[in-house]
Amino acid sequence: MKMDVYVPFREKDICLSLPNDRVIGVLKPSFLSEPSEKAVLAQALSTPLSLPHLSAFLGETRDVLFIVNDSTRPTPTARVLEHVLPLVPPGIKKSFIVACGTHRAPTEEEYEALLGKVVVEDRTNTILYHDARDEENLTLMGWTKDGKEVVINKHVADAKRVVVISSVEPHYFAGFTGGRKSFLPGVAKYDIIERNHALALDPKACTLALEGNPVHEEMDAFARVAAGKKTYGMMTVVDTHGMIAGAACGDLFMSFEDCVKKALDVYTIPLKEKAEVVVTAAPPPMDINLYQSQKALENGKLALKKGGIVILVASCPEGIGPEEFYDLLKSASTPAKVLEKIAEGYKLGYHKAAKIAETQTRAEIWAMTDMEPMLLEAISIRPVTDIQNAVDEALERTGGRVVVLPDGSMTVPLVDGNGHS
Repeated sequence: MKMDVYVPFREKDICLSLPNDRVIGVLKPSFLSEPSEKAVLAQALSTPLSLPHLSAFLGETRDVLFIVNDSTRPTPTARVLEHVLPLVPPGIKKSFIVACGTHRAPTEEEYEALLGKVVVEDRTNTILYHDARDEENLTLMGWTKDGKEVVINKHVADAKRVVVISSVEPHYFAGFTGGRKSFLPGVAKYDIIERNHALALDPKACTLALEGNPVHEEMDAFARVAAGKKTYGMMTVVDTHGMIAGAACGDLFMSFEDCVKKALDVYTIPLKEKAEVVVTAAPPPMDINLYQSQKALENGKLALKKGGIVILVASCPEGIGPEEFYDLLKSASTPAKVLEKIAEGYKLGYHKAAKIAETQTRAEIWAMTDMEPMLLEAISIRPVTDIQNAVDEALERTGGRVVVLPDGSMTVPLVDGNGHS
């Protein structure tokens, strides 16, 4: 007997036919049943955490700046804004800034997808994006308790009121996205982002981990200075269909913590045992390039036995992404030498190379993408063109069984309950 499993590639699903007795599990995030998305948002907005109702928080301020995520995140910003903007009192000037971190600026099409057509076409709105290298648009806000500079986008620093709209998902070295991450890396200075990301090399910087995670702790300390008392958080948790399954608003840090609990319910999936073969897909928009798709590999390896094969399915329409991590992987003859080079000196992007190299020390990585095969071969990733043939071959070679993660970017397998806490 065989079972059909569907994994996303480009804008469609590919069918995999797998023998029932060779499948350990098909792991997906939970989906929203009840209440409706509208009801979830209405409940959150009516019961803010530790702050007044949004309209009262904005009061008689002259302006409000909304910090929103870029297109590499699944945050349903435009739909959230439909519920939030009617709560802004008349006469308040509205601005929007895309918290790009070190990512590229959005395209015109992406602005409309992120914010909604009504927001983009309203000429009274100011729409900006953060460039972490633009020194003229950066300003010092202060210092963290341990003396580290807090330098952020000056538009954020100058705003009378700030509303952060984000979503909370597992993150492979920050523990979770959301909350404090809109400030660091979202609107922070480049070298501060680089310093923070270097902490991703610490073993405690891993999926689901917050307490003791140096990346999270530095982000949190930074954001507490940058956010001050003028910031209002609107956090969401999206399900496997992109619908809002949970939400919390008010205090930025409390709303983040509240959504972390919901995210654990949505994204963590029990798994009775690891497999010799793992298929992990990065669906749009997480498949935009190899750099972003790597998150699906990180979650996939949690379900993989040592010596196994992990197969990434990700279109990567923009190719590699930032070059630094790729150049490092390409320059070293073995994964061990990659790790040695990183130990000699960190550059932004090297954390991605480290995570890939760590996986390659214990398993093979294959990948089905739209990239040129030679680009993958140069970093010891085997390119495949037919996912069915690849899985059949991997099962035959290993003699083992398979786990499939159709949304590998946001599915965290917990083997026998031994996940990070």
